[in-house]
Amino acid sequence: MARRPILAGLALMALLIVVALPVVAVDPPGKANKPDKAPKEPITLTGTVVAATDADGHPSFSLDSGGTTYTLEGGPWWFYGDQHPLKAHVGKSVTIVGGRVAGSTEVDVETVDGNPLRAPGKPPWAGGWKAVGQIHPGWSQAKADRFKAKADRFKAKFGDCFPPGKCKQKGTEPAATGRDE
Repeated sequence: MARRPILAGLALMALLIVVALPVVAVDPPGKANKPDKAPKEPITLTGTVVAATDADGHPSFSLDSGGTTYTLEGGPWWFYGDQHPLKAHVGKSVTIVGGRVAGSTEVDVETVDGNPLRAPGKPPWAGGWKAVGQIHPGWSQAKADRFKAKADRFKAKFGDCFPPGKCKQKGTEPAATGRDE
């Protein structure tokens, strides 16, 4: 008789798992739809680069290829200012190789006429205002001052060594292990 409540409890738990697991496993709304996280497919375009100004007064670049107008992305306007690498190609017929999210008309430009738009690896504008400095739109003197004060307090407390006791002394060689390496 004592087995009946246990079996009923196990059956109820199994039912909850079957019903709740698919709900828990679903991505939060908007997460799966972010274009910067979606896989990019390679695309090659040929056409003339056109410059324009967006609604905020920032430069934008596009190219018409095969009856579709593509927006060309080569990096943030605030990083390049007046020296955007796509600016040199405005009015010229070029071949662009890049990547885009399926169905999108926004292309991340990798090469123009076979020449890389920027060096491979982490883009130079990555790292936020702490890495880029004053040209970053999120930078402010107040933030920079707070960051420096925090770094100064940290250095005063720990010096150049963190975590404490785990740093090599400057100018010393590692101890010999007696093994051939």
